Order: sequence, then structure tokens, then C-alpha cells
Amino acid sequence: MQFLSRSQVIVALGALGLALLVLELVRRRRLSEEYSLLWLVSTVVIAVLGFSTSLLTWITRALGIQFAASTVFAAGLAFMTVMLLYVSVRLSRLSAETHALTRELALLRFDLERLEGVGARPDAGRLSAPRQGGGPGASSRSRENA
Repeated sequence: MQFLSRSQVIVALGALGLALLVLELVRRRRLSEEYSLLWLVSTVVIAVLGFSTSLLTWITRALGIQFAASTVFAAGLAFMTVMLLYVSVRLSRLSAETHALTRELALLRFDLERLEGVGARPDAGRLSAPRQGGGPGASSRSRENA
């Protein structure tokens, strides 16, 4: 029977802690399921590499790296690089969508103000008072005039 080394116990506790943290963040809706899958897969990879010394040694030799710890560090660095690239792509897409939505909102507000201007007829016996406050329906012009 082979006993676990101190480093393997630390890796096991770290992987378990990370998995629990990811699940708690998903439960609180602070982390989407899309990202949680990536983090849980990385946790499993950490646990497998931490417990399987022979696999880690084989990967280290196959990559031509001298120390097993360097292999683990390189794997973590590669994972973080991929995650940063993925988040950057998502951020770029969301930024473009926000820009398009902002443009569409500006056009809709312009159309609404134009339609409100056409609908206001002083000869109909009622005068429309300018809106007070800055609610969601108030235009920027009516806020300036108030």
C-alpha cells in the first residue's frame, strides 16, 4: 500500500477546496455554468496530476522538462493563458453588443422624441407639460429644460 505524500495531500485539499468554491459560486449565481465547467475540469486535472505521480513523471519526461513541479506550473500557466484569451474574446463580443444596443437605444429615443413632438398640438386645447424627474422615459432635452 502506497501512502500519500504531504504534497499530494495538499493538492487533494486544494482541488477539493477549489471545486467547492466553484460550486458555491455557481449556486450563488456569481459564476456562470459555462465558466464553471472549465474550472471543474481544471480541478480534475490538478487532482489527477497530484495523485498520479507516474503520470506526472511520464508527462514531464515526454515534454522534456526536468522537474515535475515545473510541469505542473507550466500546465497552470497554459490554463490561465487559455482562460484569459477566452475571457478577452467574450469581453470583445459583449463590448460590440453593448455598443450596438447603445446605438439602437439612441435611435429609438430620437424617434420617440420626434413622435412626441409631432403629437403635441397646442390647438387641441391641452398643453403638454414637460416631464419632471429623470425617470427612464424622460428624454435628455426634457431634463435640461426642467
